[in-house]
Amino acid sequence: MSASQKTIIEDKHAFEELLNFLKFSRNFDFTGYKRSSLTRRIQKRMATVKTYSYEEYQDYLEVHPEEFNELFNTILINVTCFFRDPVAWEFLANEAVPALLEKKGEQAQVRAWSVGCSTGQEAYTLAMILAEVLGKERFIHRAKIYATDADQEAIIFARHGLYSKQDLEEVPERLHNKYFRLVNGKYQFDKELRRNVIFGAHDVVQAAPISRLDILACRNTMMYFNIETQEKILGRFHFALNDYGILFLGMAETMLTRDRFFEPLNQKLRIFRKLPMPVSYRRAIAAGNLVEPVEEPAARQQLYESLFQFMPAAQLVVDTDEKLLLANLGAVSLFNIKESDVGRPFFELEVSYRPAELRPLIHDVLNQNRVINLTGVERNLPEGAVQYLDIYMYPLADQQRKIVGVGIFFTDVTAHRQLQKEAERINVELEQALVEVQSSSEELETTNEELQSTVEELETSNEELQSSNEEMETMNEELQATNEELQTINDELRERTEQLNQMTSFRDSVLRSVPMGVVALDRRFQVMMWNLHSEQLWGIRADEAETHNFLNLDMGLPVEKLKDCIRTVLENKEAEKVELKAINRRGKEVTVHVNCSPLIGREREAAGVILVMDEYPKKG
Repeated sequence: MSASQKTIIEDKHAFEELLNFLKFSRNFDFTGYKRSSLTRRIQKRMATVKTYSYEEYQDYLEVHPEEFNELFNTILINVTCFFRDPVAWEFLANEAVPALLEKKGEQAQVRAWSVGCSTGQEAYTLAMILAEVLGKERFIHRAKIYATDADQEAIIFARHGLYSKQDLEEVPERLHNKYFRLVNGKYQFDKELRRNVIFGAHDVVQAAPISRLDILACRNTMMYFNIETQEKILGRFHFALNDYGILFLGMAETMLTRDRFFEPLNQKLRIFRKLPMPVSYRRAIAAGNLVEPVEEPAARQQLYESLFQFMPAAQLVVDTDEKLLLANLGAVSLFNIKESDVGRPFFELEVSYRPAELRPLIHDVLNQNRVINLTGVERNLPEGAVQYLDIYMYPLADQQRKIVGVGIFFTDVTAHRQLQKEAERINVELEQALVEVQSSSEELETTNEELQSTVEELETSNEELQSSNEEMETMNEELQATNEELQTINDELRERTEQLNQMTSFRDSVLRSVPMGVVALDRRFQVMMWNLHSEQLWGIRADEAETHNFLNLDMGLPVEKLKDCIRTVLENKEAEKVELKAINRRGKEVTVHVNCSPLIGREREAAGVILVMDEYPKKG
């Protein structure tokens, strides 16, 4: 091992600084990942760009912002396939899902979430499983699958639902034929079911979980995180699932020991069912702040202290004398609280009046024993930036229910506010898009209705997602899916037009090459087609003949003598031959053999006749 490699491995402080830089510059928190695998992948990128310390690599990222994408693609390895671990999927389809649906009833909605979906194979596998159990029509009306990943490029790929023949090797042939169709050399997932699968970018460590779920699949994703982060994520999964909802983990994940929160449906296959729990636990679980108690009192105390210090949200504790008793690391970082501030009267600290006046509220909490919640509090940051905080103040009581202090919980909702503004902008754009779509051709009317339905669904989802980052992002995703549908329709129309043009060109080419006059008439004797040899024979161009009555054409052929022959063919639908004396365009008398054949329509009726005329003697 070289000296430069030793410096990289041993410089833990510089490594943590790099992770914090990634968190604050790109809003992606890797601090919860296992250090061994994380270090190895970051060093791989460092070797590629020839930097030999974490400080150098951080400088390189600042100068070359395109390197962020390469780094994230290296860290976020996308390894997935359809029906990975088929025995587990078979158990889910045959036992776990039917039992869940029986509890929910015939009309209830079914919501599922595929976490770390990568390029979409497991999300579409889940869709096929639900469609098989529910039936396609009930799936379309009852089911919705959210599929999320931190990798934006993987999400873009997944949205298209296009896979190679090799990608589908694990899909049973029956499902392959039922849910995929060949499009330009690729296999595309069923478009009707695809509308019920919503893809979006989501950081499972930082962002709020999707709620009210019946099925949550997170397969071989948590193994990349350390134990503390896994506990936090698992707590959020418990919060996200409905009672008795299904949690489907990967074969490589063995850390689920919370028998109080989940019970195994099949321990070997990593399929679990959520157990109901008291309402008082749910807020703590949603924030990732509840862990399984241990038996030893000393260990429990140490665990609670670590929990308080390292919880992701800032938290303060004020005693009944209104002195600052505790401040966790989040609060120290957020409000620049010093060690010497602990024990000081709370009113002397800036946090007591900025960003919000908390002093009178502490009196209310202590005196009235009630919870106070402040939402969307603005906090001005350096360089003109604005941060939004939700502040939750609650009384703390001892075992005798005596009030011993006040807990103050600060949640950063800045990103949520930004998403709300983005959602409003998206809604305006959607309304404009509706006006444009409504003016489209009749061929797109069906798609317009689907787009209107999507807009209404997005507006409803806007209210549901006030506490969830994911639902906001999926609003735009459904519109993108509809736009892709429009593009696909346009491509199909273009292909059909090209095919029609080719067929027309082929027909004209064949007719030009026929060395005899060919004329097509409808039942009213109107000329529908007049080939080149007919022009050369009678001296009448196609544009002069077509749409005119054949019997009224001024040419050297005694057309009146053909009237009875044509009518006979129309009635009997059998070919007739006639030989006539005629004058060709050169004024020469010739003998013309006329073969009169029926033109058979769709319902086996004679839609007209085809006249094939050949002169004798031949020209030449």
